[in-house]
Amino acid sequence: MGIDPRKKASTLANKSLYVGNLPYRTTEDELREMFEPFGPIAEVRIIENKGFGFVDVPEENAEAAIEATNGKDLGGRTLTVNEARPRTERPRGGGRRW
Repeated sequence: MGIDPRKKASTLANKSLYVGNLPYRTTEDELREMFEPFGPIAEVRIIENKGFGFVDVPEENAEAAIEATNGKDLGGRTLTVNEARPRTERPRGGGRRW
């Protein structure tokens, strides 16, 4: 019988890509549209007022998506696109504690 191709997209492994230097007015829909040629997009997250976001693309298309979009102009800004690094725990607070 096989796997329904519409369901297959949701079962594929995804890779999260960091997209930096975004114009602040960029919408999630604009970012999704830019990455859709590389397969079904699982999730788009824009970090508000920070100028960056994340796009989850199928793992097998991640490298092609990076190559095609890194350095691309969006709204007069040159995008930085690479594989997202896992979040690391950072100490809270600032300065030294004696």
